[in-house]
Amino acid sequence: MNEQNIEQHSLILAIETSCDETSVAVVKDGHEVLSSVIASQIETHKAFGGVVPEVASRKHVESITMILEEAVHEAGIEMQDLSAIAVTQGPGLVGALLVGVVAAKSLAYALGKPLIGTHHIAGHIYANRIVGPIEYPCMSLVVSGGHTELVYMKSEGSFELIGRTRDDAVGEAYDKVARALGFPYPGGPHVDKLALEAEEAVTLPRVWLEADSYDFSFSGLKSAVLNVVNQSKMRGEEIRTGAIARGFQESVTEVLVEKAVRAVKAFGAKQLLLCGGVAANRGLRRLLSERCETEGIPLTIPPHQYCTDNAAMIGAAAHLKWKQGVWTPLDMKADPQLSLEEWAQGTTN
Repeated sequence: MNEQNIEQHSLILAIETSCDETSVAVVKDGHEVLSSVIASQIETHKAFGGVVPEVASRKHVESITMILEEAVHEAGIEMQDLSAIAVTQGPGLVGALLVGVVAAKSLAYALGKPLIGTHHIAGHIYANRIVGPIEYPCMSLVVSGGHTELVYMKSEGSFELIGRTRDDAVGEAYDKVARALGFPYPGGPHVDKLALEAEEAVTLPRVWLEADSYDFSFSGLKSAVLNVVNQSKMRGEEIRTGAIARGFQESVTEVLVEKAVRAVKAFGAKQLLLCGGVAANRGLRRLLSERCETEGIPLTIPPHQYCTDNAAMIGAAAHLKWKQGVWTPLDMKADPQLSLEEWAQGTTN
């Protein structure tokens, strides 16, 4: 614990550059967003059909100073008003992470403010704190382009990974299926829209794995979609993109929802949190909301702008460390493989 008396109130400037979004936010007390500025690189990477790490890093370098200034101005504060500087330490693309880490360390040193290295997934989980209070113990269903996980939280700031994907993350699977159906990157929103509009669905497998497992697997489902597409091409038939999209989405969401609800019951969780970029998926939001209402499970889902990568969620998660008086040394390194449990244990300075 830091020797000085730590107040619960905080004004944290947070930086997020783990992938292809350059974002800076100012967050008060871990839940009140004073500003949130995001520079998206989607149009840049669309030409490549996915994120190109070196291009992403260069775009972060071009944007970070301007985004920092804009976030502080929008919050209506002075730099010296800040309590701490937070930044995504990992996981993520190492080059992209480095841009944010260097900016945060420089700013913390120049202002004489504490530095708080923050875990990207903890950020996605604590984006729900922006919506309202979190009740413990709770269960988090994390769904994004790089992660599909069930995380049990016995108390604030504690994380136990009880289930994860064994191959593709759900966001990856959406993008690969979208590519097979002829949609551009990012493909998830296209598949979601098509699935909700389709009147019929191609029947596709549900991958449950072992009876007691909370793990996920989507590579077989992705292969099943490719098989349907290839068979249609071989027979010279029109590809039923709507029916395929609906069948794929129904398979994905049914497994996600069923395993999340089962985990909530097994662990006695008081609340279910939906987190990550795929939390913006309307089909998943709808099915999970309906199921939780039926089961009497309190469900929290962040607004769309806090589902995808953003710095406000990093500020919310960093508040946990602020309350503990746990700072990160200025020799902190970006860690693309940073473990959530390892970050939660933390180190004191």
